Amino acid sequence: MNDVVYGVIKALSITNLFAAFASVALGIIIGALPGLTAAMGVALLIPITFGMSPSTGLITLAGVYCGAIFGGSISAILINTPGTPAAAATVIEGYQLTLKGKAGKALGTAVIASFIGGILSSIPLYLFSPPLAKLALKFGPAEYFWLSIFGLTIIAGVSSKSIIKGLISGALGLMLSTIGMDPMLGVPRFTFGSPYLISGLPITATLIGLFSMSQVLILAEEKIVSGRKFVEFEDKVMLSKDELKKIMPTCLRSTVIGSIIGILPGAGATIASFIGYNEAKRFSKNKDEFGKGAIEGVAGAEAANNAVTGGSLIPTLTLGIPGESVTAVLLGGLIIQGLQPGPDLFTVHGKITYTFFAGFIVVNIFMLILGLFGSKIFARISLVPDNILIPLIFSLCTVGSYAINNQLADVWIMFAFGIFGYFVRKLDLNPAAIVLALILGPIGETGLRRALILSHGSIGILFSSVISKVLILLSIFSLFSPFLMERMQRSRD
Repeated sequence: MNDVVYGVIKALSITNLFAAFASVALGIIIGALPGLTAAMGVALLIPITFGMSPSTGLITLAGVYCGAIFGGSISAILINTPGTPAAAATVIEGYQLTLKGKAGKALGTAVIASFIGGILSSIPLYLFSPPLAKLALKFGPAEYFWLSIFGLTIIAGVSSKSIIKGLISGALGLMLSTIGMDPMLGVPRFTFGSPYLISGLPITATLIGLFSMSQVLILAEEKIVSGRKFVEFEDKVMLSKDELKKIMPTCLRSTVIGSIIGILPGAGATIASFIGYNEAKRFSKNKDEFGKGAIEGVAGAEAANNAVTGGSLIPTLTLGIPGESVTAVLLGGLIIQGLQPGPDLFTVHGKITYTFFAGFIVVNIFMLILGLFGSKIFARISLVPDNILIPLIFSLCTVGSYAINNQLADVWIMFAFGIFGYFVRKLDLNPAAIVLALILGPIGETGLRRALILSHGSIGILFSSVISKVLILLSIFSLFSPFLMERMQRSRD
């Protein structure tokens, strides 16, 4: 409790308040620009947070994360183009409201629903994270091996359209994770005689390349969009009491949906937004409004995708298994700050963790304020042409990858992974699974080899504990979950 109180006080310091405000504004801008993603924004900000205190750096990354998820709704509502994949379901009702001259009402619904979803998702973050972290204390080498396998299978299986491509992505990440010093023998592996690779691939440059530079290459090959059709709106970005009362049940329902989906590693905000929208339609008393501009539809999608932000942090911080692609990148930021997911975050580093939790609440409050009073300004930003956007992101990628270690080699690694990430996207592989394998690979390898040393080579130790057996069953289930979800979708249709 002392750490919780300390965290609240620390989160309200001038430095952290400014970091939260600025990062949310930047996140909204990134989200409002079609083609950019929350994961890309977080990857770009990691080098900047390196010079900050750990708690301020994490609050900054959370601000970009939450801001970008909401910001995607701005372009979805106004120009019929989701700024981020998480806003895909918002387009359905949001743009219809814009065509009716109710763009302000649609934006007001989006920001209020986003705030409700985000702020309430902090409740499970506070309640469930410490007990889950305590469970991690019971993990031995065998359990950590199966935990890494579970993390890889679930994000590879759920986040990719094809389970084979998901597993290929995970395998590529595992191969890349073997570069560097052998964790048990201290022998260099696959360094090709380069002392630069002794410590493995630089995680920041790798993340920026996979998520940000690859996006630049994707945008550059497409037709340059110099101007987008924009609808002027004069109505206020606010809802009446009756409208608030109308969307409140939908927001609460979608918050529960989003939080649960966020806790399930790999599902992500896009899936949550569509489920939230579908459930809003199913429970609505005004089903005839859907497809023609229903604020309940906007509320259902936005509350769900923003509730994922808090839920997805739970497995990320406690077990090191990201809830979605953005938290896979954020996990890299956590490690760069010298913090390892698990029980130590809630004991040794408890003050930092609870400052981050309190900062997460502050971030959502700033998102509400900026959304209600700044949406018209952010709406203009969504019209920035690609011929300005592409060189700007290119420059940020280059400067950011160099800034961490002041080494030109990091920039070359970033470019290499930018090209690699471009082909990953083109082949419809999963960059999040690659990053996760890069992080979990050494944990799984060390766990497996230590377990076999302890048992003098007997594989029976891998199946000896209850936790190991549960993780094995979860891994098997996660592999087949795409088939189950597809079958459920067919039966529903």
